[in-house]
Amino acid sequence: MGIFTRVRDIISSNINAMLDKAEDPEKLVKLMIREMEDTLVEIKASCAGAMAAKKKIVREAETVRERAIEWEKKAQIAVDKGREDLAREALLERRRHRDRADALDKELAHCDGIVEQYQGDILQLEEKLTAAREKQRVLVQRHVRAQGSRRVQSDLRKADTSDALLRFEHFENRIERMEADAELVNFGRKPTLHDAFSRLEGDEELERELTALKQKRGQ
Repeated sequence: MGIFTRVRDIISSNINAMLDKAEDPEKLVKLMIREMEDTLVEIKASCAGAMAAKKKIVREAETVRERAIEWEKKAQIAVDKGREDLAREALLERRRHRDRADALDKELAHCDGIVEQYQGDILQLEEKLTAAREKQRVLVQRHVRAQGSRRVQSDLRKADTSDALLRFEHFENRIERMEADAELVNFGRKPTLHDAFSRLEGDEELERELTALKQKRGQ
C-alpha cells in the first residue's frame, strides 16, 4: 500500500465507528496510533525530500536565467563586432537556457503542489493522531475505573457476607451469654425472708384462683 493510499484511509477513517465494532477497543486504538505515527514519520520524510527538491529547482532556475542573460549579452557583443555567426550561436544558447528555465518553472509548480499536499496531509494526520491519543486516554481511564469498580464490588460482597456472619455470630453469643447470666443470678443463693413470704402470698393467691375455678366449675 502506497503512502498516499494509507494517508487517505487514515484521514477518511471514523475512529469511533471502528472502535464501536472492535472486540478489544484498547488494542485496536493502540494499533491505529502506531500506524498513524509510522505513516506520519514517512510522510514528513517525503515532504522534507520534496522541499529539498524544490530548493534545488529554484537554484537551478536562477542559474539558467543568469546564463540566458549572459548569452544575450554575448550575442549583443557579437553583433557589435560584426560577427553575426557568433551572435546567432549566442542567441541559440540564450533560447536553450530560457526553454530550460520554463521547464524548471513547470517542475517547480508541480513540486509546490506536492509539498502543499504533503503539508496538508501532515496537518490532518496530526489531528487524527491527537484524536486517537485522546480516545486511548479515555479508554484507559474507563478500563482502570471498570477494573477498580469490579474489584471494589467484589470486595464489598465479600465484606458484606463475612461481616453479616460475624455480626450474627456476635449477636448469638451475646444472647447465649445473657441467658447464662440470667440462670446464674440466683444460683447458690438462699432465699430471704422477704422471698419466702412473697412465695406464700403467691401461693395463697394461686389457691384462691384455684378455688374460684372449682366453684365456677361446680355451678
